This record gives sequence, structure tokens and C-alpha cells, in this order.
Amino acid sequence: MSLGKKKLIDLYTTMLAIRRFEERVVDEVYAGNISGFVHSYIGEEAIAAGVCAHLKREDRIVSHHRGHGHCIAKGADMKRMMAEIYGRKTGCCKGKGGSMHIADFSIGMLGADGIVGAGLPIATGAALAAKLEKKKNIAAVFFGDGACQEGEFHETLNLAAIWKLPLLFVCENNQWGVNTSAEYSLAAKQITRMSKAYHITSKSIYGNDVETVYAAAQEAVAQLRNGDGPYFLECHTYRWHKHFLSHALEDLRPKEELEFWKKKCPVAGFESKLLGQKVLSPAKVKAINTRILAMVEESHTFAIESPFPQPQDALEDVYSA
Repeated sequence: MSLGKKKLIDLYTTMLAIRRFEERVVDEVYAGNISGFVHSYIGEEAIAAGVCAHLKREDRIVSHHRGHGHCIAKGADMKRMMAEIYGRKTGCCKGKGGSMHIADFSIGMLGADGIVGAGLPIATGAALAAKLEKKKNIAAVFFGDGACQEGEFHETLNLAAIWKLPLLFVCENNQWGVNTSAEYSLAAKQITRMSKAYHITSKSIYGNDVETVYAAAQEAVAQLRNGDGPYFLECHTYRWHKHFLSHALEDLRPKEELEFWKKKCPVAGFESKLLGQKVLSPAKVKAINTRILAMVEESHTFAIESPFPQPQDALEDVYSA
């Protein structure tokens, strides 16, 4: 697939923005400045960038506990994201959600979720809404290999198939559920065997190459907008950090495996390729990086200077049927 220079630079910029944002969050967590559980997306940036590049503002996505990258790729404001992670009132959920529950309906981000697999049925509803609206909008749901062991995974596959929903399943297979290997925990071994059992068009790809992800997502989104039912995209990748950021949590993954995947860094690999193709110059790379670092610093300043929610704020945004 031959992409234009602007698109290539846009994909690179999105991935780098995710990486720099996440690096700052990691530093702040380990410095003791951010409370609560935080799950880093470092190492998986190509998936969010490649998929969300095909989504319109009106398309809806549902994320999971490792969802900062999806938010940024969908167009979320970094300042409001950082404020939310810091639990501040200026956050996109007014500081009530934190890292694992970021949502921004204005860009079609219906929310992240701390419960494994919980985003799948939500996305099914979003896809049904898109079908009923008849505007050729779609929904996409991001989840990990661990979610494929949940009951709602199969329920969602079934409903999406029989209702022919415009739902893009994006399985970010990072090989491990906390400290349990997917090779051990998934009897099917190949995740797409399960989606194919529901007669859903399925594809398994290398998720650390953003051009590969972009091409696969383009094919999937075209099918969805055409009304031809759901699409299942499995992206093989690897997270660089522990399941969640903590000095206390032990990481049982083999160190040599982690180092192997770090050499397959999606950001550094794409940057090297674009430099080799003269799409980017060293000066351009430096300029993009400088601009992104300034945005991250601005978002951090905004967050720490923002107020915390007050006790009475707990009574706002509460609904009953």
C-alpha cells in the first residue's frame, strides 16, 4: 500500500504523541504523583494510530483499561486527559473516572473500562445505534487477548454476526493477561478461530507495523460502511510495561522476550523507515518531537494547576430511570 507523505507523517505524529504522553504518565506514576491504577500503552501505538486514522468524529469507539492511546488517536484533548488521570475537576470526566475510565462523547469516545471485556457489549449497542441511524457510521471496540476468555466476548460476536452490525473488533493481542501467557490460557490458540466460528470476516496481522494496521483497518472499515456486517482484526503486539504501573507488581514475563519485542518498537521502526525514504528529515523529526513534548508539558501543567472535585460534585451527573 502506497500512502502519501502527509498521511505517513500524520501516522508517525500520532504514534509519537501517544508515546510521549505515556512516558510522562509513567514517570509521574513512579514518582508517586498519580494515584490509582494506570496501565501503559507503550509498545502498542501502531494499532490505535492505524485504526483510528479511518474513523470519523461521528464513529464511536469503546476502549479498555489500557486506553490512553485510543483516546489520543481519536482526537481527545491531552490537557483534559491528563487532568482526568490526575483526578482533577477539569478532566474529561470531571476527575471522577481516572485513567481507566476516560470518556469523551464529543469525539465518539464512549469510555474506557477497568473490567476485562466490559466494553464489548457497550460497543455492540453503539454499533446497533449506528445501524439504526443509517448514516454509514460504525463502532470499534478495542480489547486484549484476555477478554477473549470472557462470556460477553462470545455473546457480542454472536449478536454482531446475526444482526450484521457495523462493528470493528480490534483485539490487541499483547501475548499476556497480567502474568498469564495467552499461549497457555487460550485453548483455541489462534484467536481468530473463535470469530470465524461466528462467520465473521477475520484477519490476524502484525500489530507493530502501522502501515499494515492501516491497510487492514481500511479494508475492515470499508466493509462495515458498506453494511456487510462485522469485522474482526487481531493485532499481534507487546506491552513494554507491567500489566499496571507499580513497584509492588512482579513482572513474570521472560526478560529476553520483552527485549525481543522492544527491538520491534513501532515508533522507532516507522521513524527509521520514513527517514530512509526521505519522507522525514532529522530536522523534521526533531521539530515534531519538540512540538509534542511541549503539548505534553502543557497538559501536565494544566492538570496539576487544576482543582480537585469537591464532595458535592459527587451529586452531579447522576441519573436515575
